[in-house]
Amino acid sequence: MRKTNPPPANRLRLRLTAAAENCVRGGHPWVFAESVREQNRDGISGELAVIFDRQDKFLAVGFFDPDSPIRVRVLHIGKPLTIDAEFWRARLDAALRRREGLFDERTTGYRLINGESDGWPGLVLDRYDATVVMKIYASAWLPRVEEISALVRARLKLERVVLRTSRNIQVRVVSQKMPPHPGPLPLGGGEGESFSAAGEGGAIVFGERLREPAVFAESGLRFEADVLRGQKTGFFLDQRENRREVELLAHGRTVLNAFSFSGGFSLYAARGGAKSVADLDISSHALAAAQRNFQLNQKNPKIAQCRREAVQADAFAWLAANAERKFDLIVLDPPSLAKRETERVGAIRAYGKLAADGIKHLSPGGILVACSCSAHVGAEEFFGAMRSAAGKSGRKFEELRTTRHAPDHPATFKEAEYLKAIYLRA
Repeated sequence: MRKTNPPPANRLRLRLTAAAENCVRGGHPWVFAESVREQNRDGISGELAVIFDRQDKFLAVGFFDPDSPIRVRVLHIGKPLTIDAEFWRARLDAALRRREGLFDERTTGYRLINGESDGWPGLVLDRYDATVVMKIYASAWLPRVEEISALVRARLKLERVVLRTSRNIQVRVVSQKMPPHPGPLPLGGGEGESFSAAGEGGAIVFGERLREPAVFAESGLRFEADVLRGQKTGFFLDQRENRREVELLAHGRTVLNAFSFSGGFSLYAARGGAKSVADLDISSHALAAAQRNFQLNQKNPKIAQCRREAVQADAFAWLAANAERKFDLIVLDPPSLAKRETERVGAIRAYGKLAADGIKHLSPGGILVACSCSAHVGAEEFFGAMRSAAGKSGRKFEELRTTRHAPDHPATFKEAEYLKAIYLRA
């Protein structure tokens, strides 16, 4: 027989180690498996677990996952309350209020909900104009997809909602390690009909299927987002502020955009008055998307006049082997080089080498913009590697600025702090 969520009288009850209890009390949203010292019964994925402190008083409540190292994703700390649809409506409204005033009508693509840092652990919502992409990193959300979609549509005028799932969720569904749910559960727990995971691509939760990529605006520029199969949720919305900085620095410069993806930095540089931009990426699909994005913005005279070159190559190898090519502004924005803590030291070395190779292409007076999206590499570790590479180059560099997360991507705990960038002028 399948398991169902138990009635409240048999609610899953946990007690933690003293260290973990202090972390939760301090606001950390994760409880790891090794931190659970008492559990009254076996739990099922997605049910609510109540955490009690050493005085047997209510401490927190969260989503339980018996198959994840993160055993509980905390939803609420403090006094007991009911986790129901009204709770989530309030959470959604709070997230929307945090974003009031951040964007005008020139920007229709941004993050609506940034997981734990917005009080929605393991869930991301990105908006691309009339399309919202829901990306799930925790199995607890799978049976609640329809309810979340309805909540968001009640607040925003949307044409469609798309579901994406992280790779670990896809693997668990395929391998049947995830317990089968009886159906979409109400947001506070319950029963209903099943909702399957989205697999490697996306699934339409609401609205008609897209026949072409979604198009949205960012700072007055138009971009397409492959919301069904593109990286992340279809676009790298988190780099918006750095793209704006690059636009301000680009006038009259030749620009290299390494790991260019769909050309976001290049378009901003072109609008900023760059003489030329070179998109460097190993993916022909990404370079084609960048070309389409340039076509979407040809009415802008600066973009229309800017020379664009597309280079399909491994960026690491190309930068190491083509030192004769010089540029006035270089953006290094590689994918994460440390997927786990054991890769951290190697990633720091790799970032340093990447910067050293990039500097060889930098013209006198040129600017290097180096970015990292590796959560396992701390900001100061990354900045230190970049400064060290600059120092070892034998050239003098001025540090212009460092940047972190965009305001629609709040990071309220250490593990959420992944994005950082440093600007160095030769």
